[in-house]
Amino acid sequence: MEKHALVIGASGGIGHALANELAARGSRITRLSRSRDGLDITNEGDVSLHLGRLETQFDLIIVATGILSGGRGPEKSLLALSADEMANLFAVNTIGPAMVLKHAKRLLPKDRKAVFASLSARVGSIGDNGFGGWYSYRASKAALNQVVKTASIELKRTHKHLVCAALHPGTVATEFTQNYPQHKTVAPQEAARDLLNVIDTLTPDDSGQFFDWAGKRVPW
Repeated sequence: MEKHALVIGASGGIGHALANELAARGSRITRLSRSRDGLDITNEGDVSLHLGRLETQFDLIIVATGILSGGRGPEKSLLALSADEMANLFAVNTIGPAMVLKHAKRLLPKDRKAVFASLSARVGSIGDNGFGGWYSYRASKAALNQVVKTASIELKRTHKHLVCAALHPGTVATEFTQNYPQHKTVAPQEAARDLLNVIDTLTPDDSGQFFDWAGKRVPW
């Protein structure tokens, strides 16, 4: 049976690669993005409007949106914190995916396996934080992880075959990471292949977990 996937953020580097890789694997793709469709995930009314137009049951919904900073760069100290910057990152990295999940619930089938995945980041792991810094990005991704975990508990009551997961793609070579040459990067196409390979192996028992690009669990 042909599978249908919805990619949110499909015009970005990794979102575009995910959509193309899914198409190459034979899935039918619905793409939504801000630049192409005007979808602003920080506006719940906008999310409701765009997702409300869809009637397909999706085997995979993946949220590939996110920002590293609002232009100031990740904070290195408490003195660099800005309330506006932090609110902006939470709006994009946490609240946006949460609103997508809220309004996409009706698009997830109850009678077969489906996956809702949102791209997180290893730096959002509290247990793996050994270096500090990057306050807003770390906190917004940690909050996203909590949304995914909490939603997995609720959705298991109605969608017994659903996998709800947070995924760490590694450091992907996009415009957001070009200012950090010290980090080893992978091409978006490689990251997309790795992530989809992980998604293919997930079962409902894995719902509510956080996985990296190699399929290894990341501590919360």
